[in-house]
Amino acid sequence: LSLPTVVSKLVSARMAMGQRRNAFRVFLCSLAFALAVGIFISLVIFLGASAISSNIMKSPLSVYALRVLATGLSIVAVLGVLRGYFQGLGTMMPTAVSQIIEQLVNAVISIVGASILYKMGAKAGEKSGEKLLGPAYGAAGGTLGTVTGAVSALLFLLFCFYMFKGYIRRGIATDRSHKRERYQRILKILILTSIPIIFSTAIYNINQILDLKIFNDIMSAQGFTEKEYMALQGIYTGKYNTLINVPLAVANGLAASVIPSMTMAVTAGERKQIYSKIDQTIRFTMLIAIPCFVGFVVLASPLMVLLYNDAGKTPAFMLALGAVTVVFYSWSTVSNSILQGLDQMTTAAANAGISLVVHLMALYLMLVVFKWNIYALVVSNTVFALCMCLLNARAIHRTCGYEQEIDQTFIKPLIAAVLMGIVTYIVHLILDIFIGGRFIPTVIAVLTAMAVYAVGVLKLGVLSRADIKDLPQGRRIYRICRKLHLLPAR
Repeated sequence: LSLPTVVSKLVSARMAMGQRRNAFRVFLCSLAFALAVGIFISLVIFLGASAISSNIMKSPLSVYALRVLATGLSIVAVLGVLRGYFQGLGTMMPTAVSQIIEQLVNAVISIVGASILYKMGAKAGEKSGEKLLGPAYGAAGGTLGTVTGAVSALLFLLFCFYMFKGYIRRGIATDRSHKRERYQRILKILILTSIPIIFSTAIYNINQILDLKIFNDIMSAQGFTEKEYMALQGIYTGKYNTLINVPLAVANGLAASVIPSMTMAVTAGERKQIYSKIDQTIRFTMLIAIPCFVGFVVLASPLMVLLYNDAGKTPAFMLALGAVTVVFYSWSTVSNSILQGLDQMTTAAANAGISLVVHLMALYLMLVVFKWNIYALVVSNTVFALCMCLLNARAIHRTCGYEQEIDQTFIKPLIAAVLMGIVTYIVHLILDIFIGGRFIPTVIAVLTAMAVYAVGVLKLGVLSRADIKDLPQGRRIYRICRKLHLLPAR
C-alpha cells in the first residue's frame, strides 16, 4: 500500500494545481525509484534467503518460499507506482479491476500451486529423509500465487496505461503552468513523503514475521516439536490468513481511493468535503467488512471444507475466532489512509508503532501465561487492529474535528449482518441435511447471505439515494430498488 499511497498523494496534489506535466514527471521519477529499490531488495532477499530463513525466521526450509517471494518484489513495486498514478489522476477503475484480477489469480494459483508442490516436496522428502519438505514446498507454492497475481495485475495495468496514453498526452499538452519540477526535487519529496508511510505499512507487514518468529521460539521452548508448530503455522498462514485477506483487499482499495480526493480537499481547504469523504469511505468499508465478519463466524467450518477439504476443528475455530479482525483491520487500514490524506503521515506511523508494541506484549502474554497456542496469533492481531482503530479515530478527530457517526456506519450494518447470519445458518443446515456435500449447501448459503444482507441494508436505510446513485450503474439500481420496494418509506 505504501508506494501507491505516496505516488497518488503527490500526483493528486499537482493535478489539483493544474500541473499535469509535473504529475507525469512524478510518475516517471517514482517508476525509476521503484525499479531500483525493488530490484535491489529482490536480490538481497533472493541471495540471502538461506541466512534469513535459518537465523531470523528459525525455519531453514522456508528458504523456498522466500526465494519465490523475492522474484515478485520488483514487480509489486512497479505495480504500486502504476496504481498510484491512476489513483492520482482520479480514476480508480484500473486499480480496482487489477486488484480483483490479482486476488483471483492469487487464490487459484495459491491453492493449486500449494497442492502440486506439496506432493512434489513430499516425494522428494521421502527420498532425502526430510519429512517437512512437503510443507516447505507447499508454502512456496502458496507464495507463487502472490507473485503470479502481481504479474497478472501488472499486465492489466500496462494495458490500461496504453489505452490512457492519449488522455495523458492531451493533458500534458494543455498544461499552462510554467513551473517544471526537477527530478532531483521530486525524488527528495518522494523519499521524505515515503519514510513515514513506508514505516507505517512496514509495521503491518513485519507484524506477521515477528509473530511467527516469536511463536516458533516459544512453542519450541514449551516442548513442541518443529513438525507440530510448523503444522499449526501452516494452517494460520495458508488457510486462515488467505481467507481473512480477501475482504481486506477491498478495504485496501477503498483506502487507496480516499487519498487523492482527500489531498485535493485539504489543498482546497474544503472542510465539508473532507468530512463527507471520511464518512462515506468508512461507511462503505464497514458495509463490506461487517457481513464478512458474521459470514466467517457462521460458515467457518463449511468454508474450510469447501476451499481446503479440511473438516478439522482448529482451522474452523481459528476463522470464527479471528473473523472480527476483518472489521478492525479494514477500519484501521482506511483510517490510516485518511490520516495520510490529511498530511498526518507521522501520526499514522506513530500509531502503528504503539499498536505493534501493544500487540507484541499481548502475544507474549497469551503464549506464555495463557498458553493459547496458535490462537494467540489470531487474538493478538485483533488487539493490534483494534488499537490502531482507536488511536487513528482519535487522531482524525484532533486533526480536523471529525466526529465518527455510529448508527449508519456500524449499528445498522451489524443488524443486517446478524439477520443474514441467522438465515444463512438455517439455509446451510437444511441443505446439509437434505442434500449434503461440500459444494452445494455452502455456495447456496453464501448466495442467500448476499441477498439477505443487501435487502437488510436497503430496508434499514444505510445507503442514501445519493450513495446508491454513486455506485456503478447506480441510477438503474436505484430504480430497481424503488420498484421492488426495497427502500425505507420516507
